[in-house]
Amino acid sequence: MLAFRIHDHTSPARLEQIERPDLAQGQILVRIAACGLNFADLLTIKGTYQAIPPLPMTLGMELAGTIEALGSDVVGLSVGDRVALNAGQGGLAEYGVFDAASAVPLPDRMGLDVAAGFLVTYGTSHLGLTRRARLSAGERMVVLGAAGGVGLTAVEIARALGAEVIAVARGADRLEVARKAGAHHLIDSSDCDLTAELKTLGGVDVIYDAVGGATTTAALKAARPEARLLVIGFASGEVPKLAANHLLVKNIDVIGFYWGAYATFRPEAIRDSLAECFRWYEDGKLSPHISHRFPLAQAQEALDTLAARKSTGKVVVTMGD
Repeated sequence: MLAFRIHDHTSPARLEQIERPDLAQGQILVRIAACGLNFADLLTIKGTYQAIPPLPMTLGMELAGTIEALGSDVVGLSVGDRVALNAGQGGLAEYGVFDAASAVPLPDRMGLDVAAGFLVTYGTSHLGLTRRARLSAGERMVVLGAAGGVGLTAVEIARALGAEVIAVARGADRLEVARKAGAHHLIDSSDCDLTAELKTLGGVDVIYDAVGGATTTAALKAARPEARLLVIGFASGEVPKLAANHLLVKNIDVIGFYWGAYATFRPEAIRDSLAECFRWYEDGKLSPHISHRFPLAQAQEALDTLAARKSTGKVVVTMGD
């Protein structure tokens, strides 16, 4: 089978033929239809992500496909079932073997290309906003990096929760995507005083931060008393330095959130959160946005598109027939 793999953290990834993996107890063999790319894939290539599997490895954390075979002791799943997985690796390949417990059955009306980019982004935003940030209807939330993978889902989910949503992104085209996702206010970060813009709108109760760096600092200056800063990631490449005295004076919470960790210590939280996301999708409350689709043969171009921030929403690699 074909797979897009890295052998070390200094050489380019490459598409190569490898043996199809064997099934073990509690595993499923999936014919992969599509793989959704994430910034974590770029960090994995560099060796800077917080969880790096042993090398060599097949890239692609998030995938969707059809079950082709079941290992022993697998219950609740059948050959032919359509599933999505946040597997951590193995998605950029024609086939993969994964733990059955990590497979999520899909709604009938959800396409496999959409499903391949659904779990991580919607799961992150939904669980982060409901469980960690405790976002309530009527609160005002700013989304930093609002046109990106997780940022765009944060706009949709915050709107569904009844919040007033401010989208911050670079350029009119990216802001238009955020507007269509439900943002009430748009701020172009390419040329603005972000603190002043947010204060003009009355300040913010929740900061959804997937960017980091100076953007975080600027947004925090517009935080209202008892605001919450939800730390999602650092797409800017810079971890912000926060002034503790500012947090103290305004009674601000800084909340770290790593969605993937819940699979080990609170798996039921992920399960219940995704179930609600699927219900919202079936009810038409969520409209996943895929800006770019590439075949497996162009996996490197797909990653380059993500790295260059040329995409909005998700970049998806499809395996073809």
